[in-house]
Amino acid sequence: MEKKKVFPQEKSGLHPRNRHRSRYDFPALIANNPDLAPFVTENKWGDLSVDFANAQAVKALNRALLHDCYQIENWDIPADYLCPPIPGRADYVHHLADLLASSNNGNIPQGKDISVLDIGVGANCIYPIIGLREYGWRFTASEIDPVSMAAAKKIVATNPQLTNQVRFRLQAKPQRILDTIIRHDERYDAVLCNPPFHSSAADAASGSQRKRQNLGLDRRATSELNFGGQHNELWCEGGEEAFVTRMAEESAGKAQNCFWYTVLVSKKTTLPLLYDALNEEGVTDIRTVEMVHGNKISRFVAWTFLTPSQQKSWAIKRWSV
Repeated sequence: MEKKKVFPQEKSGLHPRNRHRSRYDFPALIANNPDLAPFVTENKWGDLSVDFANAQAVKALNRALLHDCYQIENWDIPADYLCPPIPGRADYVHHLADLLASSNNGNIPQGKDISVLDIGVGANCIYPIIGLREYGWRFTASEIDPVSMAAAKKIVATNPQLTNQVRFRLQAKPQRILDTIIRHDERYDAVLCNPPFHSSAADAASGSQRKRQNLGLDRRATSELNFGGQHNELWCEGGEEAFVTRMAEESAGKAQNCFWYTVLVSKKTTLPLLYDALNEEGVTDIRTVEMVHGNKISRFVAWTFLTPSQQKSWAIKRWSV
């Protein structure tokens, strides 16, 4: 066994309200979720863990975390669909809440009157689950893949605390992002989006191999992605750069429909392209929010077209309690 590596008990890089700041308490998780037990073993440092290259292990861990932290009794995804790490998803939601609070005298807008749009909800439905359970927000969830949408709908339908809190819209024009999803008379307090950031299947496979090497699993077969993912979840033509610039362009056509548009940006090199596209469209404010997950730094970019007076009016009309 290798010399024991000492890990901090708290992941200080995560948002202060993130329920996943502490290291996973596997005995407690197993006590509440016996199906997790077969996947938990000692790692090379003698600590309990799961094999993050095993899709079934990651799924079992996610199911346990969603059950214990968010009271989700029924959660499953189809085989080979994206099974994301929950702490990072939770961080996006909490930082989004802080962004809204920054436009509301420091108070986080909460409750069913706060409307959030999740672009590309995926089969896992993670963002609506966390946003609803933490802040009571209601969600509209868009998707281009009918299988993903059916799986997400089943999660909502089989968990009473989610029922009637998430509505779904299938994107009839897969090459579009906001068009056909945001209707002319609708208002969203925020849009969030975790876009595909690879430009091709080969690029996605290469990214998966890098993940495996980082996990010390490079000698294993490389056919299985450790967090899964269908092609539309992992890559699109032009990659992240094309996606986020298209989203910027489409948002300009719906400038008054949303207070804060936001999108995750994986590559730092994408930022100048997005900033340029947003400035060309005439946004009034751009913010970049960095998030730290272990050794990885991610970020989302937020923008609004509302003038300061329009922002104030929006907050008074929709967020005042």
